[in-house]
Formats: sequence, structure tokens, C-alpha cells
Amino acid sequence: MNKNKKKFNIKKTISLTVMFFMLLPVFSGCAESPSKKYLVDLEVWGSFDDNSDFSEIFATFKGANPFVRNITYKKIPVDSYENELMDALASGNGPDIFLVNNAWMPRYEDKVIPAPFNVINEKQYRDTFVDVAATDFIGKNSEIYGVPLSVDSLGLYYNKDLFNAAGITTPPSTWPELLDSSRRITKINDVSEIERSGVAMGTIPNINRSTDIIDLLMLQNGAQLPDKNNTSFRPDFNIGKNMLEFYTQFARSSSPAYGWNKNLHYSIDAFYEGDLGMMLNYSWHINTIKNKNAKLNFALAPIPQISSAKPINYANYWSFVVNKNKQIKQVDEDRPISNEIRAHEAWQFLRFLTMPNNGKFTAINHKTKSVKDYPVNIDPAAYYVERTKKPAARRDLVEKQKTDPILGPFAYGNLIAKTWYKKNSNLIETVWASVVEDINKGNITPDQGFSQAVYRINQINGSN
Repeated sequence: MNKNKKKFNIKKTISLTVMFFMLLPVFSGCAESPSKKYLVDLEVWGSFDDNSDFSEIFATFKGANPFVRNITYKKIPVDSYENELMDALASGNGPDIFLVNNAWMPRYEDKVIPAPFNVINEKQYRDTFVDVAATDFIGKNSEIYGVPLSVDSLGLYYNKDLFNAAGITTPPSTWPELLDSSRRITKINDVSEIERSGVAMGTIPNINRSTDIIDLLMLQNGAQLPDKNNTSFRPDFNIGKNMLEFYTQFARSSSPAYGWNKNLHYSIDAFYEGDLGMMLNYSWHINTIKNKNAKLNFALAPIPQISSAKPINYANYWSFVVNKNKQIKQVDEDRPISNEIRAHEAWQFLRFLTMPNNGKFTAINHKTKSVKDYPVNIDPAAYYVERTKKPAARRDLVEKQKTDPILGPFAYGNLIAKTWYKKNSNLIETVWASVVEDINKGNITPDQGFSQAVYRINQINGSN
């Protein structure tokens, strides 16, 4: 081999070697330079689940996402949850991800950051979750503010022993049937004391989620209630008046429907004690009843309706949201992360947690926008609802739960559930409590009560 040809081959080998090492990161799937890599720690806050409900989900996510080093969960008692959360958010030391009740969302919208459109978009959301979640957590400009694992709607708890004794063979499916069943179960003694109640309705303080029943009745009667685009509370006056008349009749001693008053035990207690025939409540109290009285012979049914052609339920549930601003503790000082990166990775986790994954997690590098799939062997939302026995938020999981003897009524209820816009849900609940109490005392009539409610709710919603 001549000297010139040998020199040419050496140069060619060197050039090919250099090109190989330049292209190696691309073919290996690690195209990002060290400056384009980053690591994030995430903290999640909630009230109802234990660490064990998330441990396998967290481990799978950390194994599949190269940008998250660690993810932890903090459980806070529900009675102190919001106060502790608000204090933490105000100090800048709050969680990355936290649960909010759907009715709280108007108060938290300025405290959370919506999902990046390349992580979750509106079409994906509407195709995945029941309609009420879209109503509550999609913003005016198609922003996704929150994602639920579970949605809950009202169901009918009924005492089978009391039904059998009264000769009632099936739970009521309409309100007239509920009235009839309640009258047949209610027992009032010779001195006008209620010894046994047919249904817990008519008051506010001693009925769990009583104001949700009022919301349900308004919606079923066709009331047009506020939404994000029109916060004015001006439902048809007759609907509101009739709703209050219907609700309070159960606590009016002169009414044929009388069977409940403010002196009776709290509705949940009365039910597990066996002195209450029916209770309208959410699935989260199934275990409450079983733990209090394992021998109680009770069952669950869909909520009564006014129209079987247009069935409506009412939802009360929690969704995960992402903290808008947080003081970041840097994992790697050589590769600092921004608040935007932190929020991006929080939303990547929420996509993994709540949406179908088809056996893979798609990791998106926030800096380079590069995408890579990693195999996963768990569907977190399916795992979660199976483990916790909660009604699902995802449509495909609702379909599986519809025939469940316990969760079925709530799964179906989630498909027809609605809510309405409340700028401050806590204050609006106090409005209904005050109005119902004054009606029951005879201080005002139902039409006067509804007029007062309209005025005060519009003050709260800022629509007067």
C-alpha cells in the first residue's frame, strides 16, 4: 500500500470515529447534553388516601420518568386540610400537587397552573373523563386545571329491614315514590315524637351534605344555574320556591310528609343506628356505615328522579391540581430547574396518574421537547379505584363499575352528574342553611326564603 493511500485511510478512520461518537447520543436515545437534563422532586398533598395507595404508582413513575428523582405523599386530616394548605401556599412552601374539592375551584384558580397543551389537551380530557369533570376543571380558554381519579355523586342508602317490615319491595326511583316509602316507614308516637324516620330531609345542620340535596332538586327541576361564563344566580322563581317547599315539608309537623326535625341524631348516626329508612349521600360513607354497624342490613340504589328521560345527579369530588408558584429546592445545583420545569413534571405525573397509558409512559423533556416512551406495567387509575373501591372518574372504568352491586349506583350517577358555579361554596352553604332554618321556624315563607337566597348568592358570586 503506498504512503498516500495509507494516510488517506488513517484520515478516513479518524473522521468516521469522530462522526460515530457525535451521533452516538442520538441513536442511544440520550440526545440531550448534560445541560439539557434535569431532576425534579415532587410532593403531593391529600386527605383521604394513605401512602400505601400510591406507593406502587410512585415507584413505577420514578422508574419510567428520567426527569423525576423522587415523589412523596403527605396525608392531612380533612378538618385541617384547607387551612394548612392555604398557609403553605401563602408561604411559598406548599406542595407541588394537591387535591381541591370541585366546588373550591373558583377560589383556587389563581393559585394553580393549568396543564401544558402538549401534556393534556381538551379533547383528550373530554374523551377520558365524565362530563362533570370537564365542567368544573376546564377553563374558559380550554385550559385544564385539574384531573380527578374518582368522582362521586349522590346515591340512595336504604335500610332493607325497615323496607321489608313496611312491605316495600323495591327502593324508590322517583320522588313521589320516596314520599310514599318515607310515610310508610316513619313512626311517630302519641306525644308527637319521631321514633323512626323515613328519610333524612328537611333540615340542614343534622343532615350530611344537606345543601347538595337542595342543589340536586334545583337541577332536576330544570333550574338554570350559574357557570363560568354567567355567574348570575337567577333560576326560575317558581322552581326555587317549590324546591324549598318540597325540601322543608319533611320537617314541618303539619305536613303529611313529616318525619324529620332538628332534634334527631345526625343523619349518618341515625342510619347506622337503624332508626332511619333512607339517606341521600355519597359513596365515601359506605365504609363509615359498615365500620359503625357491620350487621346493618342496608343497600344502595340510584338517586330518585323527576324525569327518567332526563336523569340528573349532583357531584361532590376532589381533583389534583398543580401549585402555581413554589420555592424550589434544587436537586442538582449544576442543573437548576425553573418553576416552569417543576410544573411541567407535576403535570406529567398527573397525566400518568389519571389517564390511560396503553402500557407506556411518554416522557417529554421540557428543555428540548424531545419525546421518549418507557414501558410501564400498571394503569394507575385502574389500580387506584380497585384498591380504594371508589367510583371512577374515567369513562372506561365507569363502564366496568356500572354493574358493581355497591358502586354501580354511583358509577351511573357520575355519568349524569352536574354542578354549578359558586365563587365561594362555603358561604353559599350558609345561605341555604339560614333560609331553611327560618322557613322551619315559621319566620319566612318558602317564596320569601328563595328571594333572600337569590339576593345573597348573587352578592357572593359578584352578580348583583
